[in-house]
Amino acid sequence: MIATPQDVERALKASIVGQDAAIEGLLLAAIADGHALLEGPPGIAKTLACRALAASLDATFKRIQFTPDLLPADIVGTRIFDQQRARFDTVLGPIVANIVLADEINRAPAKVQSALLEAMQERQVTIGPESHALPDPFIVLATMNPLDNDGTYALPLAQMDRFLLKIDIGYPSVEEELEIIERYAFAQTPLPQTVATLDDVRRWRAEARAIHVDRKLHRYIVELVAATRQASPYVLGGASPRASLALVNCARARALLHGRDYVEPDDIRSVAPAVLRHRIAFTHRLVLEGISPSSWIERTILGVPVP
Repeated sequence: MIATPQDVERALKASIVGQDAAIEGLLLAAIADGHALLEGPPGIAKTLACRALAASLDATFKRIQFTPDLLPADIVGTRIFDQQRARFDTVLGPIVANIVLADEINRAPAKVQSALLEAMQERQVTIGPESHALPDPFIVLATMNPLDNDGTYALPLAQMDRFLLKIDIGYPSVEEELEIIERYAFAQTPLPQTVATLDDVRRWRAEARAIHVDRKLHRYIVELVAATRQASPYVLGGASPRASLALVNCARARALLHGRDYVEPDDIRSVAPAVLRHRIAFTHRLVLEGISPSSWIERTILGVPVP
């Protein structure tokens, strides 16, 4: 039986209570061959969701806890001199995996961020004179805690732009939290069984690239992104053309996830907040006037006519 993205979605929902938007975002990142940034308070299953995705795909998984004293070699690897053979041997770091969880990514200094940036963009790591290709698929899932900024380093906008999606994860509802207690109060949360393979992921990516996007929707995407660049007292800089490409890829991935071979306007509107929210530089006036970035983005999306 041929595995589908819906099989993985059901497997994730069997292990994770609620967080449907986060589950869909992780699947979109996997299908669209991109990376995802998850932001939310601690204890809401961000790490579990990433581990569950790897388990459901039978993918290699590595978790890196980012700290202020982390070095680039701790991520990409290093060269060690072998005295017996009188040569340097390369020891690859934990970045060499299909799914890498960069836990609390904003706690690492700039050198570590730059090393991760090469891996995310070039799909390779450079150790000494040699470059080493990373496995395919290669997905970085990074987490951030918005409630504790002590000892953190702001992520540059250039690096934020490399993430395909930024998924905001909130607290579960009362009913969902009751279900969490009833299911997992005295037991460790089980990871899902393998329901698909990495070959399936590569096949889904090829199928997503073949999904039809009408030219009118191409223009709609460009107009959405252009709306973020219009003169505004709340915006320092809008989204880049990379956001337009991300919208197309994510819309195709969502169409595949919903079993269609064409993109609808709702696919674009659904993924637009996660694609745009980390690519726009806002002014302090937005915070002073009590406007959340998400609400500003939603109003901007609503202001662009749908074809």
